[in-house]
Amino acid sequence: MLFDDISKDIVAAMKAKDKVRLDALRNIKKYFLEAKTAPGAPEFTDEVGLKIIAKMAKQGKDAAEIFAQQNRPDLAEGELAQVAVLEEYLPKQLTPEELRAALQTIIAEVGATSAKDMGRVMGTATKQLAGKAEGRAISAMVQELLA
Repeated sequence: MLFDDISKDIVAAMKAKDKVRLDALRNIKKYFLEAKTAPGAPEFTDEVGLKIIAKMAKQGKDAAEIFAQQNRPDLAEGELAQVAVLEEYLPKQLTPEELRAALQTIIAEVGATSAKDMGRVMGTATKQLAGKAEGRAISAMVQELLA
């Protein structure tokens, strides 16, 4: 289970004295524990854990982008280093070519013909491609393919 893997990796990072990795893993475990103990929360599964890690990675990338815009490359590098650790636990991201092929298949399955059908395509695509591609990338590609 993902929770157990994170716990083992925390110990390994402590032994290796890898501060960046240790901080990132402790942060993941904190969010996992919050999700497990939240009132009315569903059972904690690897799928829930992957969603949490994906959200954390997106927030880290956004923060790094803001730091870069504010001329703070030192802080941006720190965020990106932690994002790299987070991404080790996420499924491999689709390349643009793989994403295009997957979306063309989904468009054919749904029977979409114009931009009016974007909602139906996006609903199916976000479910099938969850964790494999960012929502922004999916949306942009769907708009391009339906145009």
